[in-house]
Amino acid sequence: MGKKESEISAMEIDDPKSESSDQILPRFSINVLQLMKSSQAQHGLRHGDYARYRRYCSARLRRLYKSLKFTHGRGKYTRRAILESTVTDVRFLHVVFYMAERAWSHAMEKRQLPDGPNARQRIYLVGRLRKAVKWASLFSSLCSIKTDSRTSLEAEAYASYMKGTLLFEQDQNWETGLACFKNARAVYEELGKYGDLENQVLCRERVEELEPSIRYCLHKIGKSNLQTSELLQIGEMEGPALDLFKAKIEAAMEEARSQQAASLTEFSWLGYRFPVSNPKSRVSILKAQELEKELQSPTAESLPAEKKLTIFDKLFTAYHDARNTIRSDLVSAGNAESVKDDLNGLDKAVGAVLGQRTIERNQLLVKVAKSKLNRKRDDKNDKVTRPEELVRLYDLLLQNVADLSDLISSGRDRKPEEIAFEEECQRTSLAFRAERCFYLAKSYSLAGKRAEAFALYSRARSLAEDALNKFQSIAKKDEGTIQELKTLIKECRANSCIEHATGIMEEERAPENLSNRMSTISLNNTAAQIISSTI
Repeated sequence: MGKKESEISAMEIDDPKSESSDQILPRFSINVLQLMKSSQAQHGLRHGDYARYRRYCSARLRRLYKSLKFTHGRGKYTRRAILESTVTDVRFLHVVFYMAERAWSHAMEKRQLPDGPNARQRIYLVGRLRKAVKWASLFSSLCSIKTDSRTSLEAEAYASYMKGTLLFEQDQNWETGLACFKNARAVYEELGKYGDLENQVLCRERVEELEPSIRYCLHKIGKSNLQTSELLQIGEMEGPALDLFKAKIEAAMEEARSQQAASLTEFSWLGYRFPVSNPKSRVSILKAQELEKELQSPTAESLPAEKKLTIFDKLFTAYHDARNTIRSDLVSAGNAESVKDDLNGLDKAVGAVLGQRTIERNQLLVKVAKSKLNRKRDDKNDKVTRPEELVRLYDLLLQNVADLSDLISSGRDRKPEEIAFEEECQRTSLAFRAERCFYLAKSYSLAGKRAEAFALYSRARSLAEDALNKFQSIAKKDEGTIQELKTLIKECRANSCIEHATGIMEEERAPENLSNRMSTISLNNTAAQIISSTI
């Protein structure tokens, strides 16, 4: 009897004409945007890990199926459709939502492959996006019947975004894609006027995430005068909704670099001009040079340190790719001595530029560490910098300069430019030694070792004065470094005086402190017994 009843109940769930559909059920409510944002942020997308988010969606679906007793059988798999009559619990809507999210995250995972999706993978990617659109459309249609008006609007915006994403990836029907993105934006703009503060903030963020896709669609249909630099600035924005847009921009930039690489026939460095024949090396070097321009542009000063470090990482990757290609060409060069000489020179030049940028990156880390040295706690609750950390950073800088100097001096017949560059490395190394000695003295001072700190401050001052004399003796003066060295000399002089005075005061207080400690000593019972027994 129980088996028969279970079969009847299953038929009632699957049958759209069941009597249960005639019952008046309460309308459900889901905060779709908040559900999506919290799920994505807590399960991988904060770090762009789409594979982790897809696994979460699968696990979430299994739990929903089990809790709803909506399983698909143990034998042959037969999908049970979710229809209007099926949705008797809000969790059925969650099932449809997470099906769409799982398909979308799978597509984005394919989009993030290191070399980009190949032709077959792209077909699969588009198929996953179609599946996401299918589930999002079902989610929207069910919400329009089973949920309140706000949830229905959010579901409609969600489905519009998925449709726009599919058309965006397919590079077709830009007008339709633009209409989808605009529809989603209009809904979120309207919903952002109501509800609690958290919901308003989420809606405004979503509108900002949709704006780049709308502007790009306008650009593709010729209704916008968007420049390449503006597209790149938009591509620097963060958020899961922008990852597909950034992939498009990066693909477009790679095509542009490939076209420009034909004109990059030589690499100039310290008076040398090395031919660049391999197209892969050209593209990598061109990408690195674009990133260097970004770091040296007038607007670079306003960039946060985290952003600059990200650019440095991309730059290092580009130069490392170039060196790997050059060394592969060296292996395949055979006995062609002239070709091997050019490739060796090019490898040395790229390595030297890479060393210079490494020094610049570590100097940026020093600047960030110094800004946190005298703070008790900064705005982001990061840890306070200790002097030992700056000593370690200056050790790295000294090693970087030594490696660069060794690379420059490795040739036999050197040009005047190479000799001048090596002398510059020596001056820079002397300035770094002075800074390292200064922060080592600070470390000893915090440990209460006055004599050692005094000696190190004096040594740091001597090194700084030597470095200052060398920087002032050259024709092309580095005013920034000169000013830093003058400040360092003043700080060394002041700290030396402080350590000297503090040491004298501590020595004078030593007998008094000793007598105070002796007066507070008391004999406990055990000690008294020992003394009495000896007497």
